[in-house]
Amino acid sequence: MFTSVDDVSARLAETGYLASPAIATTVFLADRLGKPLLVEGPAGVGKTELAKAVAQVAGAQLVRLQCYEGVDESRALYEWNHAKQLLRITAGRDETWDETRTDIFSEEFLLARPLLTAIRGDDLKVLLIDETDKADVEVEGLLLEVLSDFQVTVPELGTITATHRPFVVLTSNATRELSEALRRRCLFLHIGFPEEELERRIVRLKVPGIDAALTDSVVRVVGALRAMDLRKVPSVAETVDWARTLLALGADRLDESVVRDTLGVLLKHQDDVLKAGAKLDLDAV
Repeated sequence: MFTSVDDVSARLAETGYLASPAIATTVFLADRLGKPLLVEGPAGVGKTELAKAVAQVAGAQLVRLQCYEGVDESRALYEWNHAKQLLRITAGRDETWDETRTDIFSEEFLLARPLLTAIRGDDLKVLLIDETDKADVEVEGLLLEVLSDFQVTVPELGTITATHRPFVVLTSNATRELSEALRRRCLFLHIGFPEEELERRIVRLKVPGIDAALTDSVVRVVGALRAMDLRKVPSVAETVDWARTLLALGADRLDESVVRDTLGVLLKHQDDVLKAGAKLDLDAV
């Protein structure tokens, strides 16, 4: 999909995703080596958006498996359309079981879920396995099989092997430690909070019309909040939301009144709001 690291940076930027050199390099290597990419970092720093941007620049179908506690093989891989199978059995009352079984366990009755969808067909796909750390350990075993050989065995149909390997992105907020076996199969990328200059570029790109002085103030205040011991520090997405809020309010500078009235855009817990209100010194930032 990409010819060089610079090509990755340029093409992702066209979609509105400003990639750091580390991100661009790792995406290029994942593409060139055909390896899944495991992306870790706090919420709101652009892990999911990276997969979406890669799919957009490549003109690929994005296939997303959203992980959560309790997700199982039938939700991740495939299941049979039992209602349709029952109707078929009812319609063929005069048939033998062998005749009926051959029919109901065919492609027509198969419901492909994200993992199976991603390895079928000849078109290019980006497989996003989002919030992998929220899935149970059993699902990791399923991922190991799929990501090792990019094939799936359906007992009634046989083994389905990918003719075109998807570009795979796994994201994790590190709420649970992933197995070493899964990590071995992936290239690793940690996306943290961006440096000030990159965050200023992101704000200016995402919030057209904001001036440079207000952008600088927004990024500095967010940086000061991240340095505090908060339950949840502001993410990049919340920085952008705050900049949009200030623009909507017609604020051309930050003062204590504006900051106090809009802290709820940046902080999501009342004790964080109180702590920030007491400790934040606008003159110092």
